[in-house]
Amino acid sequence: MPASDYEVTIGLEVHCQIRTQTKMFCSCRAGFGYEPNTNVCPTCLGMPGALPTLNVYAIERTILTGQLLGCDIPPVSKWDRKNYFYPDMPKNYQTSQLDLPLCIGGSVPLYEWAFPANTDVPVSEGGIVRRVKLDHIHLEEDAAKLTHFAGFSLVDYNRGGTPLMEIVSAPDLHSPEEAYAYLKSLQQIMVYAGISNADMEKGEMRCDVNVSLRPRGQEKLGEKIEMKNINSMSAARRALIYEIRRQTEELDAGIAQTQSTRRWDDTLGESIIMRTKENAHDYRYHTCPDLIPVHTAPLVERVQQCVPEMPDACRRRLMRDYKLPAADATTLVGVAPLCNFFERTVEAGAPARKAANWVLNILSAVLTEKGIEPVDCPLSPAALAGIIAIVEDGTVSTNQAREVLDVIWNSPEKDATAAAAELGYKKADSGALEELVRSVLNENQDMVELVCSGNAKLVNALTGKVMKSANPKPNPKLVTEIILSLIK
Repeated sequence: MPASDYEVTIGLEVHCQIRTQTKMFCSCRAGFGYEPNTNVCPTCLGMPGALPTLNVYAIERTILTGQLLGCDIPPVSKWDRKNYFYPDMPKNYQTSQLDLPLCIGGSVPLYEWAFPANTDVPVSEGGIVRRVKLDHIHLEEDAAKLTHFAGFSLVDYNRGGTPLMEIVSAPDLHSPEEAYAYLKSLQQIMVYAGISNADMEKGEMRCDVNVSLRPRGQEKLGEKIEMKNINSMSAARRALIYEIRRQTEELDAGIAQTQSTRRWDDTLGESIIMRTKENAHDYRYHTCPDLIPVHTAPLVERVQQCVPEMPDACRRRLMRDYKLPAADATTLVGVAPLCNFFERTVEAGAPARKAANWVLNILSAVLTEKGIEPVDCPLSPAALAGIIAIVEDGTVSTNQAREVLDVIWNSPEKDATAAAAELGYKKADSGALEELVRSVLNENQDMVELVCSGNAKLVNALTGKVMKSANPKPNPKLVTEIILSLIK
């Protein structure tokens, strides 16, 4: 049978680290990039007698996620121990949640802009193609990071104990492209709301992929095949494409599928069997005796005061209120701090389209070049609005304004006009500038004649001569405009 004769059913279990200062059950620092095994203590190392304490902020952020995704928040949630023996969990159990998670139900919107490029995206309403049902969201502690080498492995316990949400979808996805869009949409929501950095390259967001095939028209789902710890959206898509093809070929050959867990090798481009028939009872879950249940009502009340708008609502607002193109609005929504910076720049007086162009194309490039996060940008939105203003009034060109930005970056107390003057850029007196241009044209009549004959490239040379003679330096765009008006 061709693949089209089978119905594909996909479910995703997304593990998303919550952006917190400390770990889930101790006061050790949470975060990425520290020297191995430096952010550890007796609790997260599983030392005998060390007792956990709850990170209430992490619980609130999980509830906030549930609020954004339309989940029900049960009045009581409890903690369980998931028992397994592996070097990434020194206690030999993981503190997690089984039957009373923090969030139940809900859905994740599939944004039309989240689908892979060159995909035929279904018609959507308000930017949402459809909503994928969730089963639940629970909170747990992350495991340590294992790095495998030939013959040995190294373990870094810094990550162990980091607050980790597991967002479990219902079996409600039906193609690799939908799975990709689900991950992209979920990542955007997490980043936009400030809940997680959700950087898959850093392991802050990873997913387990469950996929099964059944003949079309059959009600019973096929046997579930799970692929563990996939760390990019494109890898998840490739893994699903491969696995759907593999299962199709085996089913066509009469080989029945067995519930199993496989490892996706993105280098080889194939999945490899790890183990079969793994279920919840294999982990011997039991209630954690060291942690009391969480009564969620006061936390829900507190979280409801700070629920942000969803990315699709923000995108529509940016397009409606600021008249931004869809592409610009989508990019801004994808990086919440940049979106906030843009709006504050407009509030400071900058034209919206100009502000968006500067934030997306110039400011973001500088931040990337310097390795600085938007929230740590030394340039204020008011300062950027000032830079845009001196471009708009003709004091400087865009290239000159980039130099002004560098000055303010290193001396944030300076305003744009003062920084421009320090570089020798002042708004030229139009009469004096026109006289200077006339003088240069008179001295270079041969070049003027060539321009009149059709050699437009020489206009730039004439502009350069004026710029060389001018003090202070005018806006070269203005100089060119005067040259063209005089020659005509």
